[in-house]
Amino acid sequence: MKSDAVRTGVQCAPQRSLLHALGMTDEEMQKPLIGIVSSYNEIVPGHMNIDKIVNAVKTGVAMAGGNPIVFPAIAVCDGIAMGHQGMKYSLVTRDLIADSTEAMAIAHAFDALVMVPNCDKNVPGLLMAAARLNIPCIFVSGGPMLAGRVGGQKTSLSSMFEAVGSFNSGKITADELNEYENKVCPSCGSCSGMYTANSMNCLTEVLGMGLRGNGTIPAVYSERIQLAKRAGMKIMELLEKDIKPRDIMTEDAFRNALTMDMALGCSTNSMLHLPAIAHECGIDLNLDIANEISSRTPNLCHLAPAGRTYMEDLNEAGGIYAVMNEINKLGLLNTDLITCTGKTIAENISGVINKNPEVIRPVENPYSKTGGIAVLRGNLAPDSGVVKRSAVAPEMLKHSGPAKVYDCEEDAMEAINGGDIVDGDVVVIRYEGPKGGPGMREMLNPTSAIMGRGLGSTVALITDGRFSGATRGAAIGHVSPEAAVGGPIALVENGDIIEIDIPNSKITLMVSDDELAKRRAEWKPRQPKITTGYLARYSKLVSSGAQGAVLS
Repeated sequence: MKSDAVRTGVQCAPQRSLLHALGMTDEEMQKPLIGIVSSYNEIVPGHMNIDKIVNAVKTGVAMAGGNPIVFPAIAVCDGIAMGHQGMKYSLVTRDLIADSTEAMAIAHAFDALVMVPNCDKNVPGLLMAAARLNIPCIFVSGGPMLAGRVGGQKTSLSSMFEAVGSFNSGKITADELNEYENKVCPSCGSCSGMYTANSMNCLTEVLGMGLRGNGTIPAVYSERIQLAKRAGMKIMELLEKDIKPRDIMTEDAFRNALTMDMALGCSTNSMLHLPAIAHECGIDLNLDIANEISSRTPNLCHLAPAGRTYMEDLNEAGGIYAVMNEINKLGLLNTDLITCTGKTIAENISGVINKNPEVIRPVENPYSKTGGIAVLRGNLAPDSGVVKRSAVAPEMLKHSGPAKVYDCEEDAMEAINGGDIVDGDVVVIRYEGPKGGPGMREMLNPTSAIMGRGLGSTVALITDGRFSGATRGAAIGHVSPEAAVGGPIALVENGDIIEIDIPNSKITLMVSDDELAKRRAEWKPRQPKITTGYLARYSKLVSSGAQGAVLS
């Protein structure tokens, strides 16, 4: 046991004295040390219930003969951070979470870990830590929020952001806006659509690192407490069998995750996080395979923001295992892989049925024959651009229009709210990438403002930043190389025609090579926006969004 380094033998008497200072008994010190990484805090709605999840995990660990010990991980609420400088600190916390968990686990010689995350960066950050540490690990999240209800219809946070745009354009009243404000987020939990947090929690099940229901059981259900106890018990089995994260998260497991990403219509942020997690596993997850996987994977789910169903509906329909079983009818998954259940994927999904074909479309009747995410390339995005195809209006799958160019989110918002954006425009927001932002802010405010003003079927938005999972519309993010390093997006001028062809995975700046070469010769790098603190260090170390924005 790794924990022998702090609890066994005469040489460990000093360490044991400190464990005694915690109130630990000799009997407890005879048991494996199981770390429980708690993302609990009182500012993130998806994390306010995690203390109860953690207590249930502790019960499960103790029931199965382990010694549970809790330590923390930070978390940022993307919704609260949205639209101001705070969003620069969202993506960057993924690496802080991974690094601090690594430090705590190794410094205290834990034998195994139970990860208890929920919201956007905590799940991938802890998956990265699990891969890096490669000691037995299992995940149990805080669970998704229940859908809100406004005017007798289910709704969610994305509707709230769009309601602001509707109010600003005079489409709804202040009273109607207030009703949204008070009703769209009715419970604790990760926001109720297939946004980034829920996407990553669902993909944790697919990767084999979380038990069935981890992605879909609502936060307020007692069933989630039961799930946490089972995860606490299961970690002891994984420790006994020495099943580690890199045994589970193989290259084939990541291909499964990309396949299910397409079937579920997950957040485009998964295209940042999956490569970063794979990188920690020693796997190069080249996004070139994303379109190949998408071309043969039908999109079976249209959860918010793509449609009017929510995580609670997916849970009642059979959850992630039901979607996996449906997709497996086409032979698209490797089902021989071991998972944290101690069983293979084939054993896990055997007999799981689709209980609602309106929520989980059968493979014979998909929303589309291709997947929910597309990776675009062209002279504007030589390395990549990413779009949630399943959330794009059919008439916007192909679009050509003049560029309206802004060098930060704030300038774009001023233009949108001021009525400067009209039918046909292509809004370009640049210098918001991993280095240029720094921190690669989400552009939910601009996309929501466009939708709220009724322009979602006529206006596209392109950025070297990224988008919230709550974004819908022709929103193309992660454009790489980014403007800060001289990528072609830095050379776009107002009025340039941009052609978007999502079905054929193309994005083209309709400017001659000679003209682009002239502009490039005149382009000069910008001075860094932030020169001190963590963001300055992050900007120097971070890679391209096309590579998962990992740190070198």
